[in-house]
Formats: sequence, C-alpha cells, structure tokens
Amino acid sequence: MEMQSQAQADTSGKPHGKAAPAGGRPLRADAERTVTAILEAAERTLGRDPAATMEQIAEAAGVARTTVHRRFATREVLVDALALWATRRFAAAVAEARPDTAPPLVALYRTTANVLAIKVGWGFAMSQASSADPEVARIHAEVRETCERLFVRAREAGVLRPDVDVPWTRQVYYALIHQAAQRRDDSDPDALATLVVDTLLRGAGTPHPDRL
Repeated sequence: MEMQSQAQADTSGKPHGKAAPAGGRPLRADAERTVTAILEAAERTLGRDPAATMEQIAEAAGVARTTVHRRFATREVLVDALALWATRRFAAAVAEARPDTAPPLVALYRTTANVLAIKVGWGFAMSQASSADPEVARIHAEVRETCERLFVRAREAGVLRPDVDVPWTRQVYYALIHQAAQRRDDSDPDALATLVVDTLLRGAGTPHPDRL
C-alpha cells in the first residue's frame, strides 16, 4: 500500500498531470520528463496490448526496466498511476473550456472537444480509472457537477428547452461522448464534438415530425 501511494503521488502534481513526489514537492525537470515518458509509453503500449509487460513499456519509453520499477513498484501500480494521471488531465481539459464563464453554446462545444481529445488519446488509461479510487471518484464528481451547471446555464440561455431534465440530458451527453470516442473512422476532436453536440441539440428527427 505504501509503495502504491508513493507511485500515485509521483503523478499527482498540477492539473495537467505534472509529476511530483510525496509531500507535493515538484520532481526535478529530468525526473519529471522520465515519469511523463513512462506514462505516455504505457498508454501507447497498453492501448495496443493490454497484456504488455513492464519490460515492453520500458523499451517504448526508451528507459531501462529498472528505471520503470524505481518509479512504479509493480505493473498494477503503474496502471493505477496512469489512470489517475489521465483523470487529472481529463479534469484540466474540462476546466480549460471555461464551462462556468464562456457563452453556454461555446462552452458546450469546447468542453466536448477537449474531453474527446483526452478520451481518444488516453483511451486505455481512462478505461482503467476506478471509482473505487477516492481521488478518481472526487474528480469525476466535480466534473459531473460542472457539466450540470453548464447545462443549467444552457437551459437559461435558451440553448436547451426550458423543460429539459438536466440530469437525464447529462447522461445522454455522456453516452454520446462515449460512442464518439469509440469511432475509428474519425478521431478529430472538433469534428466529433460537432457530431455529439448536434445530435444532443437536434437529434436525428425532422424539425416537425408531428406534422408528418
């Protein structure tokens, strides 16, 4: 447990995922680059082969296997740290879209594009983020609250209907984002964001189906 806590602390720095050791002190620049290289290599390697070994991850990162083990005691610790790091990047991506201050429609498009960029680029890590991890659960709860505030603002601005059910709309929105992130024929976050938001706001029906 102590080793796992240390490894997670190594990736718990700033919202963008900068690494820091226990106690919150930043790593030296070279050590931070090493940790980042290992995490990025782990995402690439495990995304292709979820059964990949620590040795394969070390090779992809361009470091010695002992270097990986010095930072992450076991493969499980590395995967947990990767998931937490990606979750923090996910939260930072939402915050960068200014969902509480930008015009609601702009914020909706930008939030969607930013989230899809993380989900497409860090698909393996995001799939491993467990709600049993208190920090992951806290981050996702904060993002959920932010999303609901954005939808309330969108409803008040007339982007959404006045009678729309915000929690239900958020759940539908999440499902659309999940499906968009699975597409393999188009990985452009802006194009996927347009697809998600257009589907959310306009659906697949004609403007006046009741008249048909």
